[in-house]
Amino acid sequence: MKEVVLLTGVAGFIGSSLAKGLIERGYQVFGIDDLSSGKETAIPKGVEFIEGDLSKASILTKIDKNISSILHLSGQSSGEISFIDPIADLEKNTISTLNLIDFCIKNNIPKFLYASSMSVYGNVEDKPIGEDHILRPLSCYGVGKLASENYLRVFSKYFHHISLRMFNVYGPGQDLENLQQGMVSIYLSQALEKNEVIVKGGLNRFRDFIYIDDVVDSWIQIMELEKYPMKTINIGTSKRTSVSELLDLISINFNGLKIIQDSSTPGDQEGIYCDNSLLKEVIDINFTDINSGLNKFIDWAKKENQI
Repeated sequence: MKEVVLLTGVAGFIGSSLAKGLIERGYQVFGIDDLSSGKETAIPKGVEFIEGDLSKASILTKIDKNISSILHLSGQSSGEISFIDPIADLEKNTISTLNLIDFCIKNNIPKFLYASSMSVYGNVEDKPIGEDHILRPLSCYGVGKLASENYLRVFSKYFHHISLRMFNVYGPGQDLENLQQGMVSIYLSQALEKNEVIVKGGLNRFRDFIYIDDVVDSWIQIMELEKYPMKTINIGTSKRTSVSELLDLISINFNGLKIIQDSSTPGDQEGIYCDNSLLKEVIDINFTDINSGLNKFIDWAKKENQI
């Protein structure tokens, strides 16, 4: 009999990609999403899906499966939006986690993987950042992510858990209509639409861009570990790419691309890239080069837009 994985945020970019990867590897996926940002059409065939808001514990009473692992990816995923409605951000990103923790304990589910974020670190030095770095999030979003990590730690005696601090994920399937989340997808969407990119903040800012297939591979390999001696782990390439370098790579594919600079968004990190030594210790992974990953993303995006 197939293992059943409970996957929240199954209609989102990362969630739908992860669901597909799990099904391909022989797992049964039970998915939950409130469709506030995800799209039902993105959910892969074979997923047993229910629509619902995880900040309301009642949605979990609809699950009658013997769950082997919880993979919690649902939530509000924009630092910028978290300032507009911090209470909604708290409900979607932290209350939902508490409800799932309660469900996990009551149903004796042995594993809980949580989608955390690089946002928990805040402003950092220009060097690879490890999991033991001081945590000073700059956005309401980052505060909520860190709170969820700590709630998992508090209840850790009941189940094996790990918080996966994801860096800048990009690739096919990303929502090109959402201009408030995902640096690569925002720039690519604007380039496709108007052949210009509005950059909110300096060109010298830098990030760690990781291709979606590598994220899916990391999640599944980590889920399949017997135990989690670590409690947090960075999901990133450990490669430093500046905004300017990213724009140069995008510009190659667009003749006369215009770059317009604007003021930065609230809570934006100046620059961050990860130390992924721990990730490489626990799983076997080769990362997609940003040139290759970006080309795949652009090819997909042009087909989606019939260009």
